[in-house]
Amino acid sequence: MDKNGKIWGYTSKIFSKNNVEVHRIFGWEGGKSSLHRHKAKLSMFFIERGKIKILIQKNEYPLTDETVLKTGQSIVIQPNEYHSFEILEDMTVAYEIYWTELDSNDIERKNCGTI
Repeated sequence: MDKNGKIWGYTSKIFSKNNVEVHRIFGWEGGKSSLHRHKAKLSMFFIERGKIKILIQKNEYPLTDETVLKTGQSIVIQPNEYHSFEILEDMTVAYEIYWTELDSNDIERKNCGTI
């Protein structure tokens, strides 16, 4: 497991393969992540223990969504949405799960083909 120290705690990469990554987050009360976005990845936060506030700057309208997640709760963040989190309880443990989705309608035909 890769462990990366942060000012608010640390993350550990648990799994990374193809289009899925799983990171374990451990943090202290008052710790805040950077405001960031992922260009292609969806991001789900799942809280194992503790409490986290997630801030998401919506792309469809001028609003920052604020959601408090407690043990057992989760939220999904769309690609290109700036987001950050604040840890609200000491020794919070959460998982951030990333994945990409293939668009089955991504084909753009220039002609119809021939026999």
